[in-house]
Amino acid sequence: MAREAQPELTPKNLTPDFGNLVFSDARRSVRSVVYSSFDMQRPIGVTVIAAVFVFVAAYLFVIGLLMLSRPGLISMAAGAPLLGGLEVAGPYAFLLAGVFGAGVAFGLLRLNKWARRLAIIITMIGVVLLIPRVSSSVVDFQVGKLAGEGLQIILRATVVWYLYQEPIAEVFHNKSGTD
Repeated sequence: MAREAQPELTPKNLTPDFGNLVFSDARRSVRSVVYSSFDMQRPIGVTVIAAVFVFVAAYLFVIGLLMLSRPGLISMAAGAPLLGGLEVAGPYAFLLAGVFGAGVAFGLLRLNKWARRLAIIITMIGVVLLIPRVSSSVVDFQVGKLAGEGLQIILRATVVWYLYQEPIAEVFHNKSGTD
């Protein structure tokens, strides 16, 4: 049984569509992971990120309302990890941040481009605000605190990376309707 000789792959005999042929399955599989199995137009990751924004917004809003209704009941430090220094402005900063976060979450659920950009900016600001705390944990050799803050940076960087992915950006840009 004679074995057929396969042509040698050289740049001359590769067609321009070779890359599309090889990588089309990879793109298709990424898109299948990006979208839910319920045939939704919104990627699962965007829904999860919006849910986190809703949870944080609700937490901040409730804390702000409790601070206004019963002063001294809850310390302003309750919002320190989320507000990055703005908690010293008082309960109104909590309420404003809660309303703002809920707006971003609503925009993400509606696939508005501005909400994607604001979510990226807010998340990047969170990373920047964590850097001094990480440095302090290293200097003080607090391994547990360093691990927790490092995990926060990793999660926030993952959110930024996810929202910058081409298939995700396409979903926001190809959304029907107006922004």
